Amino acid sequence: MRSSTVLTLATVGSIASGYQLPAKLKSLYDQHKSGSCSKKLAGPFSGGASYCGDIANVIFLKGNGAYDNMDIDCDGANRTGGACANDPSGQGETAFKDTVKTYGIPDLDANVHPYVVFGNDGSSPSFNAQAHGIKPLSVMAVVCNGQVHYGIWGDTNGGTSTGEASLAMGNLCFPNEHLTGNNGHDGKDVLYIAFTGADTVPGKNGANWKAKNSDDFAKSIKSLGDKLVGRL
Repeated sequence: MRSSTVLTLATVGSIASGYQLPAKLKSLYDQHKSGSCSKKLAGPFSGGASYCGDIANVIFLKGNGAYDNMDIDCDGANRTGGACANDPSGQGETAFKDTVKTYGIPDLDANVHPYVVFGNDGSSPSFNAQAHGIKPLSVMAVVCNGQVHYGIWGDTNGGTSTGEASLAMGNLCFPNEHLTGNNGHDGKDVLYIAFTGADTVPGKNGANWKAKNSDDFAKSIKSLGDKLVGRL
């Protein structure tokens, strides 16, 4: 039994290498895209998506007959750097800045760290992801443009918008769309997956928080991301 499990995980890992979409994840993406969410945890929000619990041990954003778009978030350190310079709503810090500072950096950098904005605080409707078992700075999977990319849960939204990610995540997903702080991906074909459980958090030593570019950071959390996707 043990050797079978190891073989299965090794196979999943090899399929997921290079950010190719694993067959199991592609099947889930295709299966849940049409129709609506049957286990709605909160929503729908202003863009039409709801937080959905239809897949065991994860929460994802689901629109009616679609998933969600990708608006660009530039909150945190260096919020006006690079293509974030034209962000009309950037904030000077992210939701988990105090924890991030213990990792040796002042805050997440939207130009470097591929993070996802997940949860809606102080709005109506609202959604508290932590109350549903999602841990701050945990690894998330983002299915976009026919691939899977890994980021972290790095921020929350104070309003009713959903489907936001850092510029770094946007550029990983859609490198040819010239995304900026004021120009996102409009198609509602992006699947954001947050995983429950304490083992989803890389912590201080499980990720390259001091990375200088998004590729290096993404590589540092890929093995954990593959593990989480492999147990879907």
